[in-house]
Amino acid sequence: MKALAMDNGSGGAARQPLGFLLLYALAYAGGVTAYTPFLMLVLPARITELAGADDIVWLGYIVFAGAVAASVSGVLSGWLSDRTNSRRLWVAVGMVATILLQLAMTQCDSIGAMLWLVVAWQLALNLMLVPLIAWAGDFVPDTQKGLLGGLLSIAPAVGAWSGILFAAGGGLSAFEGKAAVIAAMTAALVLPLLLFGYPRRLTAPPGVSPASQTTSPQLKSAAARMWVARLLMQISGAALASYLYFWLRALDPAMGDGDKTLLFAGSLSASIAVSLFLGRWSDRHGHPFAVLSLVSALAALALAAMALADDPAMAKLAYVLFGIAGATFLALHASQTLRILRDPAQRGLGIGLFNLTNTAPSLVMPWIAISVVPGFGFGRLFLVLALLALCAAALLATMPRDV
Repeated sequence: MKALAMDNGSGGAARQPLGFLLLYALAYAGGVTAYTPFLMLVLPARITELAGADDIVWLGYIVFAGAVAASVSGVLSGWLSDRTNSRRLWVAVGMVATILLQLAMTQCDSIGAMLWLVVAWQLALNLMLVPLIAWAGDFVPDTQKGLLGGLLSIAPAVGAWSGILFAAGGGLSAFEGKAAVIAAMTAALVLPLLLFGYPRRLTAPPGVSPASQTTSPQLKSAAARMWVARLLMQISGAALASYLYFWLRALDPAMGDGDKTLLFAGSLSASIAVSLFLGRWSDRHGHPFAVLSLVSALAALALAAMALADDPAMAKLAYVLFGIAGATFLALHASQTLRILRDPAQRGLGIGLFNLTNTAPSLVMPWIAISVVPGFGFGRLFLVLALLALCAAALLATMPRDV
């Protein structure tokens, strides 16, 4: 596949068929499924088996090392897919390496070796994910990026529900069985795109030079605003996800772990319909960045409502609204980012740099929480997070109009 020979101008003559977009969305869901249940449930349990009483400390080491590896790998993987003029090849290599390394962990009985296997697995995972995202930028025109964002919202819900299935237990109590199922799910979701996903060739808009599209100051300004806005929203989401369990426990002590997980997965599932509606609306009417600004403002309002609510039912409803708004924002933002990364020779590298907004919050978020929660409680933390989301909304509301 010569992905980089294509142009994704909004005025291209062709649109991608829905079948290709669905295959792509399934592959993206496969990438998310490869890490969501593993990092949330399977790996922590295995670390406890290997490290015993030191599991919390080792989990911190492994998560930190994995985040650093993911940051480095995201940039290098994107650059590599740019330089080699291929996306499909590196998605396939990354998928195979991710699966093999995950299965290799089942033979590991040393916590130190597990750390290095997780680092290698993070390198392989991003070798699959970053070129996969850049692939959409090569072939999906601007007029379908809203629909693409709506379809991408399926992935977090699939990841969350797969985590619930693992939490339910069943016959998959052993680490080996869970790792094998995750590997099989990853292959089943990603392989159809690799085998059958052949998008239409797009043409550049008449009278528009691709070179002029990639070097304008407006695009550089837009890219900076999009990067910072996503970072702010990711910090809000990461902080809430990390402390959601403790907040819900304080809010409603009788609420079980199953109910907490269903609240999380339910909001992600509801975001699919919202993302599809808003994505299709932005395709038809334009103003994609205004939609992102609106959604981040709604997330800020939901966080403020969580901070001020004194009734458990209202607080949970506010959380569901934040979950829907946050997931919708991230899905639509992912697709609209491709609108501003117009240079096909640097698109993968750009995706890798945007990927830093996924890992950087892990370094920032704990200090915010430690500074606020012990002295002021969760209400003040949520107000700080609401302010961050509101800043994201302001950045996106002032995006250049000619992007």
